[in-house]
Amino acid sequence: MRFAAPLLALTCLVANAQTSERTQAERIVQKAIAYARQDGMDKLILQTNLPHGIFHVGSGSDLYLFVYDLKGVAKANGFQSELVGTSRWDVKDAKGLYQVREFIKVARTKGRGWVDYHFVNPITRKVEPKATYVEAHEGFVFCCGSYRN
Repeated sequence: MRFAAPLLALTCLVANAQTSERTQAERIVQKAIAYARQDGMDKLILQTNLPHGIFHVGSGSDLYLFVYDLKGVAKANGFQSELVGTSRWDVKDAKGLYQVREFIKVARTKGRGWVDYHFVNPITRKVEPKATYVEAHEGFVFCCGSYRN
């Protein structure tokens, strides 16, 4: 029983950190949508794909923006800009989930929400569980995920 309090405290800290990252992911998507409304999609895409752009993972965080059209074509990616212009429709995660199809489904049916899947973490370079917040905006799906290690 003497280990229960420290274990509970650690569990609370981990849960709080994950909640904080989820909140940050939502804010990044909302900031990107606001940016697209003000400055246009072309500038948003540029700022996401540039290695030092404001929505690129180059900041040292594992939170980054990525954007798809409704056919699953990558329009912007703040981690792997080489994916831009490619169809991700048929790509499965490590567990067999078509994550981009799920992003689009949630965006189309709910307007926004979360999708759980597995993906390579840019910091650890390992496949890890990830929850991605998605939100629809003018024919695009804006996404930002949080790793759950």
